[in-house]
Amino acid sequence: MRLELTRRGDYAVRAAVALAATNTDGLLSTRRIAAEMRIPPRFLPQVMADLVRAELVVAQTGRSGGYRLSKPASDISLLDVIRATEHDRAVRTCILRGGLCDPDGRCDVHDAFSDARDALLNSLGRATLAEAAESRQRRLATAGAAHVSPPFLGS
Repeated sequence: MRLELTRRGDYAVRAAVALAATNTDGLLSTRRIAAEMRIPPRFLPQVMADLVRAELVVAQTGRSGGYRLSKPASDISLLDVIRATEHDRAVRTCILRGGLCDPDGRCDVHDAFSDARDALLNSLGRATLAEAAESRQRRLATAGAAHVSPPFLGS
């Protein structure tokens, strides 16, 4: 069974973690975010626009512009970031058929998969960007930045 984000969702999580992990109150440029998190520079502005629209990130234009989180990283969940870029088709998709469930809305495995989905969403809703950034900083400190790959789906 595969549970994974789209590339857009993956890049959004990476970018948000980069913003949360920055040690300054300043702005991060797309160039720096792309380099640090191995995100294609041409795709990153689209992802950042999603995060700005969701009011998770603030953008400042101009030569010294960039991005910063709109609120403390401890107040932003991974689910917030994912929802800014991912479309939730799973609610309407039957795990058995790939389309709609039976006319009554419940196939034979509906309850089991619905419960599993709810557990995943609850877990992502409790996990904060602050926790992810702390984890990233610990890994980088112990392993060295040059040898560490981002621990995200699709990497």
